[in-house]
Amino acid sequence: MALTQEERISGGLWGLLIGDALGVPYEFHSPHDLPPLSQLEMQPPLYFERSHEQIPIGTWSDDGAQVLILLASLQRHNELNLEDFGKGLVDWYESGYMAVGSHVFDVGIQTAEAIRLMMQGVPAQEAGPKSEYKNGNGSLMRVLPLALWHRGTDEELVKWAHLQSQVTHGHLRSKVCCAVYCLWARRLLAGSTYAWAEAVKILHGIYGDASPEWAEFAWHVRPDQEPTGSGSGYVVDSLNSVRKVMQASTYEQVVKQAIALGHDTDTTACIAGGLAGIRDGVEAIPTRWMQVLRGQELVKLLLAKLLQTKSDKA
Repeated sequence: MALTQEERISGGLWGLLIGDALGVPYEFHSPHDLPPLSQLEMQPPLYFERSHEQIPIGTWSDDGAQVLILLASLQRHNELNLEDFGKGLVDWYESGYMAVGSHVFDVGIQTAEAIRLMMQGVPAQEAGPKSEYKNGNGSLMRVLPLALWHRGTDEELVKWAHLQSQVTHGHLRSKVCCAVYCLWARRLLAGSTYAWAEAVKILHGIYGDASPEWAEFAWHVRPDQEPTGSGSGYVVDSLNSVRKVMQASTYEQVVKQAIALGHDTDTTACIAGGLAGIRDGVEAIPTRWMQVLRGQELVKLLLAKLLQTKSDKA
């Protein structure tokens, strides 16, 4: 039986948050130091020295918080309002807005740099570092709400994905990775079996052969090659790590294989978990993980409003 849009959208949001929380205890470890796949659970084995020991099991990180900040901003303004989104990021940084228990425990270097600039009065659309060496995965990890919420054209979705990235990650490479991820998610929402290939084809048509955007994407992402990824915090490696683990057949295997890459485990599993949740639906997410996810009260109202909005626009 085909999945409903409600099942796919719910799966995307919960799948992202579960992947993030699942990956938190394993962050910064090399793949060789991680437990075997069968033991990758919210509660790691007793012998494993988990990261962020002071953080309760089942807590999402900066990834999940920024996802909810973006979704809440979209719903408040019924459009992408960069200043409001930037204010949400500042509120998170200063007082834990959308963080579980208002506790901020993990902040990306480039995101923190951009937030501090916004705190000094720099407009949100100009705050993101634009250097080629500032291409972390901080804008990619949070962009999924655009694809879940947006009902306009593919061209408009790509434009908004670029703008969303610009607040903290202003280089073109980060922007094009966010754009293809949104198109990929959109094709999965439509139930496509070839969602990645279709997203790349659409992106190519929007950018055009001669554009700097397509050159940046084609040269660095290499979309037609077999994906390789090491689970690092570099935006292209994150994207290709997700392409790699999305070959697994179930939500659980996707996020576990994302964590098994090591390093930036929470973000890789977050980015992959959102897509796998869309592909497989909310019922594919293990109940044992949902039961220990903290902060669910922050999500339910936003999700209900998102599902109602999509229903009204359908």
